[in-house]
Amino acid sequence: MKCPFCGFAESRVIDSRPTDEGGSIRRRRECMHCGKRFTTYENVERLPLIVIKKNGSRQSYDRNKLLSGVLRACEKRPVSLQQMEALVSDVEQMLQNNLEREVTTAQIGELVIDRIKRLDEVAYVRFASVYRQFADIKTFLTEVNKLLIERQV
Repeated sequence: MKCPFCGFAESRVIDSRPTDEGGSIRRRRECMHCGKRFTTYENVERLPLIVIKKNGSRQSYDRNKLLSGVLRACEKRPVSLQQMEALVSDVEQMLQNNLEREVTTAQIGELVIDRIKRLDEVAYVRFASVYRQFADIKTFLTEVNKLLIERQV
């Protein structure tokens, strides 16, 4: 690992710890030339995902886009950032486990819908209204009525 201070190519590992619930490793290193210490992170290399949009165009998967959609749905709701990030990580894990390198926005949306419903019903309705493109109040009420019926069962 190259030292960020002097550029020397050799360093020794002083300490290693798992981070992100075991998803990566944090390493403290010391440069063999200048003696300064620095931190590196080691992550599992994931295969790139391509998202197929509704109009047929393709773009690289962007975690931040998915997280911002979940953040908007959960705005002013009793859902912690940690829960939202866990939801997005869970969806990402499902997509990686699928072994398909191309996924549709519909597949991603359904994975989010299933998980966000368990977190908060209002956030679910907000997300569903955008994702399923509710055309009018009747569609909105139909979805809310489904929630009410599920709650009674």
